[in-house]
Amino acid sequence: MFRNILVPIDLADAGYAKPAIAKAAALVDASGGKVKLLNVLPMTPVMLAEYVPADFDTQQRQSAEEALAIVAKESEIESERLSTVIRQGGIYHEILEEAAAFKADLIVMTSHRPAMRTYFLGSNAGHVVRYAKCSVLVVRQ
Repeated sequence: MFRNILVPIDLADAGYAKPAIAKAAALVDASGGKVKLLNVLPMTPVMLAEYVPADFDTQQRQSAEEALAIVAKESEIESERLSTVIRQGGIYHEILEEAAAFKADLIVMTSHRPAMRTYFLGSNAGHVVRYAKCSVLVVRQ
């Protein structure tokens, strides 16, 4: 059914993504497909660039890669069916870009319960649901 499943993860709260990872694992077991775990690093604001070390982005990427590797190992998805990627930029934009590059036919992501502010401003999950060219499964806690 679903051959390429993308799972965006916020490493600041990786435990929050466990239900999405579990759902992706069950779907990939049924289809024999592949799962890609994605983390999006924010861009360093220009006004802060002079206050952070020169290799800040490199350090941030390395820390994210290490943390994502731990999440991948704990996922219990077979290593030949699992890959990881770190991107940098706007969250929902990078999720959609990676989905296109990976040729994802499903994005599985968690989302907080909607609050009034997200109805007016939107959320990353909301943007992904609206603009993805593939199916999106939003897992609520």
